[in-house]
Amino acid sequence: MSKAKLEYIWLDGYYPTQNMRSKTKIEENFSGKLEDCPIWSFDGSSTRQAEGGDSDCLLKPVAIYPDPARKNGFLVMAEVLNADGTPHESNGRAKINDENDDFWFGFEQEYFIMDTKTELPLGFPVGGYPGPQGLYYCSVGGKNTHGRDIVEEHADLCIEAGLNFEGINQEVACGQWEFQVFAKGAKNAGDQIWVARYLLDRLAEKHQYYIEYHPKPVKGDWNGSGMHANFSNTLLRTCGSKEIYDKVCEAFRPVTKEHIEVYGEFNDQRLTGLHETASINEFSYGVSDRGASIRIPIITVEKGYKGWLEDRRPASNADPYKVAGRIIETVNSVEVEVATA
Repeated sequence: MSKAKLEYIWLDGYYPTQNMRSKTKIEENFSGKLEDCPIWSFDGSSTRQAEGGDSDCLLKPVAIYPDPARKNGFLVMAEVLNADGTPHESNGRAKINDENDDFWFGFEQEYFIMDTKTELPLGFPVGGYPGPQGLYYCSVGGKNTHGRDIVEEHADLCIEAGLNFEGINQEVACGQWEFQVFAKGAKNAGDQIWVARYLLDRLAEKHQYYIEYHPKPVKGDWNGSGMHANFSNTLLRTCGSKEIYDKVCEAFRPVTKEHIEVYGEFNDQRLTGLHETASINEFSYGVSDRGASIRIPIITVEKGYKGWLEDRRPASNADPYKVAGRIIETVNSVEVEVATA
């Protein structure tokens, strides 16, 4: 008789920045299949998702991955439901309107690796600052590169877990890194980012580090951290029309506020118009423009406007479920005339 460790992962009810929570369920003779993951429960009064007198919330498994760091382990991403089985108000995944998985998302997750003893990014001396930005981005060598050990280990874990992990690189600020995940289907993409974050956070415990997702943890002339959202649907992948791309981009302008509301807490500290960002108070788009709100990649243009767009505004601490849901709503609001024979 074999026993498996199922690590249920969910998002709590803290607002506006939700935290990951997890706990382990032991199952005998587990098949490894999602459909055999039982619905579980937890104390919602301890996660700001219920009152003490009626505290049970449900965990509905929605995705499963092998856990490469535990013997007979699995990572189970779960949605939070009320006791009656309806989605909890904190459940952003359930609100995504992409049932046919037509939307594809590639998220670029930036973050800082922090030393638990100094509470500073790796490479920052106590009581001072490292050299200015310029030599850290995609650097190599111990003078400018800090944290490669944990970053490489995290990449291996994500790949072994079966995530569609697409790359890593050191970012512009000292101690800042990025990983990329791509998936077809908005919910699938959100699941994979959250599980990748979970693996990173758990790995950091072993190294006596912690991961900082605040979009501007180091004030001053340092880049902040984002979670750039690259997205496409059938329209963007096949239209071959600059006019349609312009129309889709323009659809984002009147709902700038609605997007910023779900693009992460403290994002005003990052979206200043400096350090490769657009101002939080303005909306812009442009070809190959990393200072715009939305960038039209040069590859999309070279392929005759068949490709994707990049929304550069989401912060590193944003919920990918909510980001994807809002992007889908805006893109789907665009009315396009379909030519008929």
